[in-house]
Amino acid sequence: MKLKFFFLSLGIIGLVGCTQETQNSLSRSLQNWTGTNGVLDIYAGDKLVHKFIHIDKISTAKGTSDGDARPYRYGYGIDDLNLNGKKDLGEEKVYFEFSDYSTSYIFYERNSKKKAKEKK
Repeated sequence: MKLKFFFLSLGIIGLVGCTQETQNSLSRSLQNWTGTNGVLDIYAGDKLVHKFIHIDKISTAKGTSDGDARPYRYGYGIDDLNLNGKKDLGEEKVYFEFSDYSTSYIFYERNSKKKAKEKK
């Protein structure tokens, strides 16, 4: 019992001693391990023109030499060519980028398990 308490205390002290960036990195690692189900809808005016599904995360690009944030985001997701929200034959996981300045978009998480429970 004392050994479990010791290791728990050691873990808590280690986590508290981490920098904010390290804590964020651990959080992102946990999120990547547990997975998410994000959706990115891209609009031209009020018309939906592109959709990416099953996105784990969207990241902000950073400069290689200066480390400053760049004005675009990137990620990986299934290119939903027919905009039906499901992975169909021929729809593959792709890398994508979009500008902070010119792209009208909405990013959201799809919780298919929750929706399935609500339908019952």
